[in-house]
Amino acid sequence: MPKLKRLTAKQVLAILIQFDFVVASQRGSHIKLMRMVHNQKQILTIPNHTELDTGTSKAIFRQASRYISTEELYPHFYTE
Repeated sequence: MPKLKRLTAKQVLAILIQFDFVVASQRGSHIKLMRMVHNQKQILTIPNHTELDTGTSKAIFRQASRYISTEELYPHFYTE
């Protein structure tokens, strides 16, 4: 059964930057990422922590899957 990887904020940023997201702003420990697709803003917010809890990683995965297909995201967030 696949397990959710233990990721850091830097790793999540690197993953989402591969999908054309850019850092729009940062307020405190939260980073707001944005990309434009078909003249629509797509915004994700991730916490800037050294290691993210698995629940937080799962929430980021769900949030990102609104804009990116789960088939593309799955290998970045889950182990085989």
